[in-house]
Amino acid sequence: MRKIKFKKGRKAQPNQLEYTGRHKKMESEMQLFVYDTAGFLEYEDVDIIDLKSCINDQKTNWLNLHGLNELEIIEAIGAFFKIDNFMLSDILNTTRRTKLEESPDTLFFNIKSMLPTENSDNISVEQISFLIKNNVLISFQEKRSDFFSHIRERIRNQSGSVRTKKADFLLYLLLDAVMENFYVTIENEEDKVEELINLSKASADPQILIRIEKHRDNFNFLKRAIIPLRDSLYAIKSLKEDEDFSVIESEIFGYFSRLHQKSLELLEQIDSDMGMLESASNFFFSSQSHKMNEIMKTLTIVSAIFIPLTFIAGVYGMNFQHMPELQYQNGYYTVIGVMVIIGIIMVFYFRKRKWF
Repeated sequence: MRKIKFKKGRKAQPNQLEYTGRHKKMESEMQLFVYDTAGFLEYEDVDIIDLKSCINDQKTNWLNLHGLNELEIIEAIGAFFKIDNFMLSDILNTTRRTKLEESPDTLFFNIKSMLPTENSDNISVEQISFLIKNNVLISFQEKRSDFFSHIRERIRNQSGSVRTKKADFLLYLLLDAVMENFYVTIENEEDKVEELINLSKASADPQILIRIEKHRDNFNFLKRAIIPLRDSLYAIKSLKEDEDFSVIESEIFGYFSRLHQKSLELLEQIDSDMGMLESASNFFFSSQSHKMNEIMKTLTIVSAIFIPLTFIAGVYGMNFQHMPELQYQNGYYTVIGVMVIIGIIMVFYFRKRKWF
């Protein structure tokens, strides 16, 4: 049975605001979209004091924050929207797993976004949090990225149905965009695994096995990130029966069912890829064992050829006085000839038996 070990990490009190991520030099920036079917407004570099005049309760509002290092901004957002400190703490604590919390008028969701690191076997991880309250969706990103650029363009150009729906549909689009990163990461891992399988067929370099284990760890890491996401999406589906929950409209729950199905597909794909890695690892060891057997077979054949020759040399190396063959004029050449003939016969016999 696998033992569960305590993993020491940075501790933060549940209601203490402390950013535990890696992007501590990232300056915070806020961007606000306010839209409906009639039009949209876009605000760059929004300040807290501007929110009251910019947010329109009759329209859909999307406030996106890049950079979580400036705690005073996080606190100000929490105070303005009356967000519980425990939720703010979960936004800043990037060591937490994917989490879902709901109340009759609020939905909080955080997710790990993963992308492959260029020219490396590592995976880049960023925590993204979402909060819906009073038709306002707030997204918290650790750093500036282009995950949601296509969604912004859809809002600007009124492409699709994003501007005809509310914040719950926007949350679906944002989650779907983050989940696409899992597909990109898995596809990148699959390409590297295929490369390793080809290398293992041509080389016995131990670094291949090290890389195989590294990608096995990557797939396990992805799996540990997707499993709680799957559970959270299933929990969202279950909220449809909750009459007190009004954040997500009944017609939008079907979209979250699609995301739940995607999470199941991702897990199935990871299981399949881990099977490929297991095959690659087994092939590497089988190849190593086969090469070792070939070497041992060659050495055994060479040893077998020299056994009778060593015996003859041992016999005539004895220092007895009365050995008739020692007196023959051509005795030396005769023994050498016999030894050569025996060696040739044994090589011919082994070849005939296809032992090498």
